[in-house]
Amino acid sequence: MDALFRKHDRLLANTSMNIVREKMNEIHWNAQLVSIMGAKGVGKSTLIKQYLKRSYKPTDRSVLYCSADTVDFSTRTLVGLAEEFVIRGGELLVIDEIHKYKPGTSDWSREIKEIYELFPELRVIVSGSSLLRLKEGDADLSRRAVKYTMLGLSFREALRFYHGLTFPKWTLEDVLDHPYDLWQMVTSKCKPVALFKEYLEYGYYPFFLEGRGEYYMRIEQVVNYIIENELPRICKVDIANVRKIQALVALICGEVPFELNANKIASALEIGRDTVVEYLKYLGDAKVLNLLYSDKKKIGKLAKPDKVYLENPNILYALAPTKAEIGTLRETFAVSCLMESHQVEYGKTQGDLKVDGKYTFEIGGRSKDFSQIAGVKDSYVFADDWDIPDGAKLPLWMLGFLY
Repeated sequence: MDALFRKHDRLLANTSMNIVREKMNEIHWNAQLVSIMGAKGVGKSTLIKQYLKRSYKPTDRSVLYCSADTVDFSTRTLVGLAEEFVIRGGELLVIDEIHKYKPGTSDWSREIKEIYELFPELRVIVSGSSLLRLKEGDADLSRRAVKYTMLGLSFREALRFYHGLTFPKWTLEDVLDHPYDLWQMVTSKCKPVALFKEYLEYGYYPFFLEGRGEYYMRIEQVVNYIIENELPRICKVDIANVRKIQALVALICGEVPFELNANKIASALEIGRDTVVEYLKYLGDAKVLNLLYSDKKKIGKLAKPDKVYLENPNILYALAPTKAEIGTLRETFAVSCLMESHQVEYGKTQGDLKVDGKYTFEIGGRSKDFSQIAGVKDSYVFADDWDIPDGAKLPLWMLGFLY
């Protein structure tokens, strides 16, 4: 236990408090069990360590941060650790990278449930892969945990992280109803169109702060880690098919926004059509892809998505075999922003996107007009390289203020 506390001390001492994400204030840290999930690289571990550093003195032994991917857990169980910690007066136990505990098993969920029941006075925070959102074990544990999902930086957050510009979040309804107010607020401090182009290329992942030179290589490493390690470990994907999943992602990167022909892909990769659909859904859960359907009500286990996007524009820049196509980048950005808290469907016949079953959005450049959505109620054009709101034609960057 003393060795764990020494690691805890070093990790927190090395954690910078220069920039703290607003997610910090959204989490109910005092709940008995808190679950924070998200894709690798979005800053889950940093946020948790920042909370501990902000809330506890360095010598406080009522709190312990540890990671399940260390050698400490090769001979130690979660329940055993919790019991020893409680006996020594522990009040808050943080277990990071929970999905790496006893690879190939779901023991972590059973042990966390047991800790919850045995030690009601102990608060527990766990964090792990986005894939655990649907793989978190039995329903009893899911009901007990207060769950949060972390995404990478929005355009609004990136302005604060990289340029020191602070703006409040806007709801979609406020953006649509009062776009000029948002435009006036932002343009009084910066030139958003230029900074938006920068954001599409860099900055979704907070590790951009560590340097631009290796940024795309690190994104590629994140995606490969998910495919090569998390999918086999969490989703029981046959290791022999890892290369085929990588080929699937490469195929999508070259053609996104990708209108899916599952049978054609299955033939090219020499795997079954249902397997293609299954792998796409895993990649969606892992926050590598965003999957759109023309009707959310018809989604089933074997239902194929109608359109497939990379999860964010930075992945597209990092993985696209040739220069990323600007139309693809625009749609990828719009879907990424809206998927956080809205129902997004593939427009199919009218508009690019149907949002919350009400709004129709057309995404394009400054020359984009309303010809494709003429006469459609509650329809809007979001245009890149567009300087100022003009009726229902709004600057695309405004969608980056939704979270």
